[in-house]
Amino acid sequence: MTSAIVDFLSSRISPPIHELKEPAPGDAEIREMIRIATRVPDHGRLEPWRFILYRGDSRVRIGEMLADLAEKNEGPLREGARRKELTRFSRAPLVIGVISSPKDHPKIPQWEMFLSGGAAAMNLVHAAGALGYAAQWITNWYSDTEEGRRILGLAPHERVIGFVHIGTYEGTPPDRPRPDVDKLISDYGGPWEG
Repeated sequence: MTSAIVDFLSSRISPPIHELKEPAPGDAEIREMIRIATRVPDHGRLEPWRFILYRGDSRVRIGEMLADLAEKNEGPLREGARRKELTRFSRAPLVIGVISSPKDHPKIPQWEMFLSGGAAAMNLVHAAGALGYAAQWITNWYSDTEEGRRILGLAPHERVIGFVHIGTYEGTPPDRPRPDVDKLISDYGGPWEG
C-alpha cells in the first residue's frame, strides 16, 4: 500500500509554462511555500540561498531588459525571437527565483551550499503542487551572464539555482519517458579503475 505522499511524488510532471494561468498563489501561500522550501539540508545553518518574487508589471519590465540584452549580445532579433525574450517572465503569473547566496566558511564548500539551494528549489516545486498549483523550474541563458543576473536582481557573488514558474494549470501535463532505475543503481565494488 502506498501513501498519498508517494503517489504525489511519483506523479510530478512539469506543465508547459505558457499554459500556467491565474490565479497565482497569494502572499500567505507564497510564504508557506518558501517556508517549506527552506526545510532542506543546510550544513552549518548558513541559509546560503534566498528567494526573489517576480510578479505583476515587473515581469514585463524584465522581459524588455532581457530582450535588449539579447539584442546587445546577438544583434537585432527577428520578431518571434524578440517576443520570446519579452515574455520570459510574464508567461506564468508568478516566478520565484531561487538564488544561491553562498557564505564564506572555513569548512563548508560552496558547492555544498549550491546543492542545498537545489534542494530548496525542488521543495518549492513540491510545495506549489501540494497547495494545488503547477510549477516548472528552469534556468535559461540569462542565468549564465553577469548582466542577466544583475537585471534579475542578483548580487555579483550570487548565482541562479532556478526560476520556478507557478500558476494554475488545467488538465494533465504531457509526461516524458522516465529513466530505467535499474540502469542507475550499482553496488559498490571498490575504487574506480577506469
